[in-house]
Amino acid sequence: MITDDDTLFAALIARDPSYEGFAYVGVKTTGIFCRLTCPARKPKRSNTVFFGSCEAAQEAGFRPCLRCRPFDRQRVPNGALEILREKIRAEPERKWSAADVRALGYDPSTARRAFQREYGVTFAQYARSQRLGYAVTRLLRGGSVMDAQLDAGYESGSGFRDAITRLIGDAPARASERPILTAQWLDTPIGAMVAIADGTGLHLLEFAERAALPAEIARLRKRVGPICFGRSPFLDELSRQVERYFSGRSASFDVPVVQRGSPFETGVWEALRQIPLGSTRSYGEIARLIGRPDAPRAVARANGANQVAVIVPCHRVIGADGSLTGYGGKLWRKKWLLEHERRMAVQAVAPSGRAEQAELALESPAP
Repeated sequence: MITDDDTLFAALIARDPSYEGFAYVGVKTTGIFCRLTCPARKPKRSNTVFFGSCEAAQEAGFRPCLRCRPFDRQRVPNGALEILREKIRAEPERKWSAADVRALGYDPSTARRAFQREYGVTFAQYARSQRLGYAVTRLLRGGSVMDAQLDAGYESGSGFRDAITRLIGDAPARASERPILTAQWLDTPIGAMVAIADGTGLHLLEFAERAALPAEIARLRKRVGPICFGRSPFLDELSRQVERYFSGRSASFDVPVVQRGSPFETGVWEALRQIPLGSTRSYGEIARLIGRPDAPRAVARANGANQVAVIVPCHRVIGADGSLTGYGGKLWRKKWLLEHERRMAVQAVAPSGRAEQAELALESPAP
C-alpha cells in the first residue's frame, strides 16, 4: 500500500476507508490523532503528520480522538444501529414501531438510514426478516401456522403467507417439509456481510453492498431451497472465524463450503484457495495453474461468480499489470483485504523477539 504523505492526505480528504487500520493522522494544532475516515473537520495539510499505527501516534505525543476512537478495532457503528440491532436480536418476535424507536431516544428516519447504509435494508425490513425467521423456526419445531403468524405480528393470515412466501419461496404450512437455508448478518470492520448455510455447509458469504447479491440469493433459493434469517451453530462458528480473521488473529477457515458451479468454476475456486496469505495471482497465472492457459477471461468470469468471499479469496486475483481489477464488494474493500492479509503474513513469519523487523516490514509498499 502506498504510504507517502501526499497520498495519505488525499485519502484523508476523501475519507478513504481502504486505509482503515493502516494509517492515522495526527493534527498538530490539537494534539489529537484520528482515523482517516473521521467525520471531524479536516485540518490543513501543513498541520498534519501521518502514522502507521495508533501506538506510533501516541508515542509522538498525540491523544486519540474521542469522536472516531482510533483504538477501537471494529469500525465505530452508528449508535442507533448498534442499540436497535441488539434490541431486535433480544426480541426477534416483536413487531417494532416508530413509537418504539422514539421511546429509545432515536428518530425513526435516523434508524432507517443507519440500517440502509450498513445492511442495504431499512430498519423495518431488518426487523421483519428477524421476525419471520423466528416464525419459521417455530414452524420447523412443529408449531402451528396460527402461532407462527401471531409471533410474527401479522393479524392477516394472507399477509403473513405472502410475506413468508417471498422470504422462503413456499407456503408456511409446507415449510417444515422442505430443507431451510439459514441466513445471518455478520459485522466486520469494512461493512456487514450476509452468510447463508444449511447443515451441509456454507453456500454464500458476501458483503451486503454487492450489487449482484439479490440475484445470487434468488439463484441459491432456486438451486437449493428456501431461505430464512435465524441462528444456527454452524453460522455461530462461522461468525467466530470471521471475527478472528478481521481482527488479524487467524486466517484459517475450516467451515465446509458447498457452493455449486461448473467443473471449470469449481476448479478456479479451488485454485483461489491455494493462493498463500499475503500473495496475489493474475488471471493468467490461475489459468495456467488449472491447465487452461488459453482461458484467462473465463477465469475472470469464474472469479466473479464466486459467492463465498474471503474464504474463497477471489480478492487475491489482480490484473497482469498488478492493478486492482473489478471486485463485487467494491475495490476499496479489495485493497483493504490485501493490505490486511499482507500484514498478517508478515506477523506470521516474524521471528520471536524481532518485533521491530516486523514493524519495519509493515511500512514497506505492498508488492
